[in-house]
Amino acid sequence: QVRLVESGGGLVQPGGSLRLSCAASGFTFSSNRMAWYRQAPGKERDLVASITSAGSMTNYADSVKHRFTISRDNAANTVYLQMDNLKPEDTAVYYCCAPGLLRYGVRRDYWGQGTQVTVSS
Repeated sequence: QVRLVESGGGLVQPGGSLRLSCAASGFTFSSNRMAWYRQAPGKERDLVASITSAGSMTNYADSVKHRFTISRDNAANTVYLQMDNLKPEDTAVYYCCAPGLLRYGVRRDYWGQGTQVTVSS
């Protein structure tokens, strides 16, 4: 089965940094795009960053560009989100996503359980 397991969240002060990891299994990781989303209380789940299968192209939400960096290690089946200069508005549950994964004739998004990031002084 497809599994996406996030780790690395926690409590950090404004201006601090965190590095999130997502360990993937159950599919050909190196053939698929990956993405990070986040959801704050009472808000929609929003795209934070995405990366192509070989890591050659990345995209970021305007709110995080120049602060966050998405990367991947295909040999380790892992995608990362380096978060620097964190702000209180970055507080959310962060989710790893494998978008549009085709398995057994069905194409859908797969999600991890999420990891909490809290930015507070």
